[in-house]
Amino acid sequence: MNIGKEIRLERILNRHNGKTVIIPMDHGATTGPLYGLNNMKELVGNVAEGGANAVIGHMGLVKTGHRKRGNDLGLIVHLSAASMLSPKSNRKVLVNTVENAVKSGADGISIHVNVGDDDEALMLEDFGKVAEKCNEWGMPLLAMVYPRGPKVEDEYDLESVCIAARVGSELGADLVKTNYTGDPDSFAKVVEGCQVPVVIAGGSKLNDKEILYSIEGAMIAGAKGISIGRNAFQHKDPKSFVKAACSIVHDGQTAEYAYDLLLSEMEQ
Repeated sequence: MNIGKEIRLERILNRHNGKTVIIPMDHGATTGPLYGLNNMKELVGNVAEGGANAVIGHMGLVKTGHRKRGNDLGLIVHLSAASMLSPKSNRKVLVNTVENAVKSGADGISIHVNVGDDDEALMLEDFGKVAEKCNEWGMPLLAMVYPRGPKVEDEYDLESVCIAARVGSELGADLVKTNYTGDPDSFAKVVEGCQVPVVIAGGSKLNDKEILYSIEGAMIAGAKGISIGRNAFQHKDPKSFVKAACSIVHDGQTAEYAYDLLLSEMEQ
């Protein structure tokens, strides 16, 4: 790995334990003004104070200012997009470049690939080109790789998720984000079969205990962290939720401990 990637990865991963809490905020390009994403500057400030390591967003996040005075956090610029109005909403296209992200002060790049989609080949081609550019510029690459398409009956199926994660590592990602398979034993196989660190997606909005137990299970399985959006930014107290999540990821606490911490923080 080149020195540029090593330096930037330390802005995304905790340099002491190699783990990370990432809050993606790229959803607006897909769904429009999603609840929780209206005041991006305030939201970023809250998740930073909660202890998040990085955020993910499009150029809109960069322009509205991803940092404020106080705790700093890494910026991962997302290059993929497709709106939910598209007849091919699973076909993610590149809407930005690595070079432009570098100019914008990014600490990393992310892309989205749906393995199993009819247009998988085109997304994989883009993936390869972005990975090459990231190596050239010394930029860490997070690949969001999910099993989605006509042949995929269950996006959380172990074999399908294993394939998705392995595709991410094979094509040059430094970090892979994919679905949690539901329990530590099965997800350990996903982690084992991937050559780079794995973080779990949060998926649809869950209740607090459900998502905290998913985080705990993933960490037991060997995941290096989380990349959770709606369960964080749509929470009534995003800062407290992130703090609770960090207690599991970085401090090795249990979901029960994190839940009690969350309730305590929300009462203050």
